[in-house]
Amino acid sequence: MALTRDFKETVKARAERDPEFRVALLEEALDAFLNADLNTGKVLLRDYVNATVGFEQLGAQLQKSPKSLMRMLGERGNPRADNLFAVVAHLKAHEGVSFSVRRSGRP
Repeated sequence: MALTRDFKETVKARAERDPEFRVALLEEALDAFLNADLNTGKVLLRDYVNATVGFEQLGAQLQKSPKSLMRMLGERGNPRADNLFAVVAHLKAHEGVSFSVRRSGRP
């Protein structure tokens, strides 16, 4: 499902003014990946990139083609783990956050 320009601009505007929203968007993307929901994780990560650093800057910093990164996080993208983790590591550093995984419930 394609997002409208208005929705993308709304997300970008919120991200620009609300650091907690940006971190939550990144956190939700990682949570989706950890729960085997690759498609949702990619959508959320793409929204985060579009609302913050942008694919041009991300590509330059990772020495990857911006179009390749866009495809990787697109609906039919199938990112390799090393590429996905490189993107996540860069975005965490950009945001100045770290995340950890904790076990919940019984083993």
